[in-house]
Amino acid sequence: MILKRPILIVDDEPMNLSILECILENDYDLVYARNGHEALEAVTKHNPSLILLDVQMPELDGYDVCKRLKANPKTEDIPIIFVTALSDLGHEEHGFEVGCVDYLSKPVVPSIVRARVKTHLSLVQVGQLQQSQRDAIYMLGDAGHYNDNDTGVHIWRMAAYAKVIAKRMGWSVVDTELIELSAPMHDTGKIGIRDAILCKPGKLDAEEWSIMQTHCQIGHDILSKSNAPVFKMAAEIALYHHEKWDGTGYPFGLKGTEIPEAARIVAVADVFDALTMQRPYKAAWSDADAIKYISSNSGLHFDPEIVNCFLACQQQLLQIKQDWNQKEISVY
Repeated sequence: MILKRPILIVDDEPMNLSILECILENDYDLVYARNGHEALEAVTKHNPSLILLDVQMPELDGYDVCKRLKANPKTEDIPIIFVTALSDLGHEEHGFEVGCVDYLSKPVVPSIVRARVKTHLSLVQVGQLQQSQRDAIYMLGDAGHYNDNDTGVHIWRMAAYAKVIAKRMGWSVVDTELIELSAPMHDTGKIGIRDAILCKPGKLDAEEWSIMQTHCQIGHDILSKSNAPVFKMAAEIALYHHEKWDGTGYPFGLKGTEIPEAARIVAVADVFDALTMQRPYKAAWSDADAIKYISSNSGLHFDPEIVNCFLACQQQLLQIKQDWNQKEISVY
């Protein structure tokens, strides 16, 4: 549930405060400030969802209040609508430069005030929902590797590889962002695999390997409970990312284009990253050896077209690898 936060109305004229109160009080919780300093205090105290801010105020005008709020990481995302009698183009341009999202001209028109407030609060809610979804993705990605031997940034680095390869494959901007968010959840099903198997330092026996393979179906079953595009793609990737182009993969032994393209892309990105990582049971491969392995398995493990795209953008992938390795060093 998204918490309900008030609208802050700021104006040094009581009559203007009263007018906006009459327009909005039946639909929203309201708090008030009579000057710029009170406005900053009210923001700290009430964390408003939206601010209707007068421009012409003594000592600290609306532009200065806006600049201070936008300079603070804790308040920079609060949308600010200037309410002002200043209507020339220069003032509007300056307002947008300092960070406002809209203008209302005095004397205000009630229907326009309600429409603008509703629109910008809707955008706030969409942003909160998107952030909530992104947070859920991060948690599911981490959960899938919580007791695994992977290092901390593997899933995020691999997702960045997948995005670059998908772009090279001709995917749209929207879809490349979707695979970057979906890919980290490919091993969510490992939540259902016991630690003795996940953390075993040596080779798995036949029974353990059979159990390990079930993580694809487990991940799909978890992720497919949502109809959101990002989770639908993630469920597909989780189920099919261990299939191989020649039909020797699991869980279904699919061949070629029977395997969804997103899963084929993630397969290349995942194996490349896994090869170049140090694990308890193996040393990290060199970049050159890992690239050679991907190339030599074109048409066997991997889709030849995707391998060609991987090879074509390898310098970009290696730069991503270097950047993420630096992040990992700084964190760990």
